[in-house]
Amino acid sequence: MIALKITEIGTFINKLLKDGMCDHFLLQEAVITQAATYNIDGSFHPDYYEPEERETLHLEGLSYLPFSLLRPNCLKLMQGKKKPLFFKFVFLLSPENQEKTLSRSGTAFSTEDISGMYLHFTYKNDALICTTGISYRLFSLDKSLEQEWDRLVSVFLRQHGIIAEPVD
Repeated sequence: MIALKITEIGTFINKLLKDGMCDHFLLQEAVITQAATYNIDGSFHPDYYEPEERETLHLEGLSYLPFSLLRPNCLKLMQGKKKPLFFKFVFLLSPENQEKTLSRSGTAFSTEDISGMYLHFTYKNDALICTTGISYRLFSLDKSLEQEWDRLVSVFLRQHGIIAEPVD
């Protein structure tokens, strides 16, 4: 797990909410506090969509919705002249991308060993912190997958022009 401080908050918000930087992630949770607090649970409710829609949107087998489907709602909540008092986005790597990451990592872990690979963004007290994490289904002292995930997240942020520095 790493914690990174994102220095250009406005750039990050634009990349996240307007440019779709995290559209390929699943949104587990979003909390946005302005005059009121808005909680978004990204849990996927299959009955909302027709079977053809689920197939077209590639939603089969997902527990959470892709951020691309929820991003317009988040953008509406955060638009305005005043910045939020607080926000938190909890992203989860999709099963497909988790499998790709595991196979490229060269570790001994399988998809059955991992319940999630996470990316958190939390804005509080004028600071934006990004943290990474992996939820395992088994106990292991092997940290190689965590180190690879941390490296990949750092690369991902750089590729999107997000400047981040390690938190003390």
